Amino acid sequence: MHDVGPQESSPISLSSWRIVVVGTSGAGKTTLAKFLAGGLGILYLELDALYHGPNWTQTPDDLFREMVKKSLRVEAWVVDGNYHVARDILWSKATTLVWLDYSFHLVFWRVFRRTMLRAILRQELWNGNREKLWRQFFRKDSLLLWVIQTHWKRRESIPVALAQPEYAHLNVLRFKSPRATKRWLAEMISGGL
Repeated sequence: MHDVGPQESSPISLSSWRIVVVGTSGAGKTTLAKFLAGGLGILYLELDALYHGPNWTQTPDDLFREMVKKSLRVEAWVVDGNYHVARDILWSKATTLVWLDYSFHLVFWRVFRRTMLRAILRQELWNGNREKLWRQFFRKDSLLLWVIQTHWKRRESIPVALAQPEYAHLNVLRFKSPRATKRWLAEMISGGL
């Protein structure tokens, strides 16, 4: 695993362009993945869009796995998301894993701000779904509660998963701050992303 700090540049070869972007909710996975896919001119796959059906129904695991497999039949892609049920499919096919491992305070603030804006503006997410303010404060499936419950678990579980021999081929880039991520992106762009 290659931690990328404020003064450190990261070696990466995007010759195959099969990239998975992981991190806790609010880290910026979707923003980064869309940017990379657009810059490279390759498929972008948002796992949340496959997983969340109309009225927030969850796609059954077997169907979700099949949808992921079908989506990855192309040669080059960028995927964002942390779905454990599809990790073996994604990580085994990927060449690079970008881990946005930002502080709890930063991601919690981002999720809070994003959720409030989405709810107030009634922004459609996937399959007609919209976030509702009452759901974020008064329900067990609150995204804010999810961040509190999963941030540190994900920080522990990702290195454990990466230590598995079947993922030894991955070029892993772990960014601990948005500044480090932006610096890496600037290097990628200057290198002809």
